[in-house]
Amino acid sequence: MADPQAALAEATSRLERAMSLLEMRVRALQAQTAAQTASLGGRGEGDPFDQDRVRLAEELDRARERGRALEEAAIEASHALGRAAVDMRAVLNGEA
Repeated sequence: MADPQAALAEATSRLERAMSLLEMRVRALQAQTAAQTASLGGRGEGDPFDQDRVRLAEELDRARERGRALEEAAIEASHALGRAAVDMRAVLNGEA
């Protein structure tokens, strides 16, 4: 059976290496973003995060609109089912 202390030390070492690589990647992305912003005269239009934000906001707006349309359709369907239930009761009770 493996030594639990050794396994923990190995896992800790792997985690530290992964965190170090992640930090390096974040710094590289920050530098890339800063360079892109500088090349655009500081406007930030090329910032990938801003582009994603805009795209996601547009998608959210479209999704909300679809949600509103579905909600309206559900209300209409509910009313139609209610009317149909009333008609069915009338038929079953011999009122029609």
